[in-house]
Amino acid sequence: MPKESFITNRIRGVGYALKGMFLLLRTESSIQAQFCIAIIMTVAGFYFEISKTEWILQLFAIGMVMGIEGLNTAIEKVSDYIQPDLDPKIGFIKDISAGAVMIVSIIASIIGLIIYLPKFM
Repeated sequence: MPKESFITNRIRGVGYALKGMFLLLRTESSIQAQFCIAIIMTVAGFYFEISKTEWILQLFAIGMVMGIEGLNTAIEKVSDYIQPDLDPKIGFIKDISAGAVMIVSIIASIIGLIIYLPKFM
């Protein structure tokens, strides 16, 4: 079997990534909630005409929250596959993963407050 070219490999990889992104959006309520918040914040950005720097920070925050949420979901799915029964060690791993989402969510919320609170004052 001949080896695939670099370009073919990249195209296939992008296809898998898009499939994963749509699976997340279609099946995971936490990502759906984050996506709705991202839409609201994007609309708010246009409404309040935020600066380029504020857009960069907002988009970075949205990307971090959704990306870490996706990794958290993957860790949970792998953990459940490896150990479907209640296990304290798996629970510890899942709690740490959820904690990572909490950290970026708190920071994203602070970024949102820094950007939008002055616009309401």
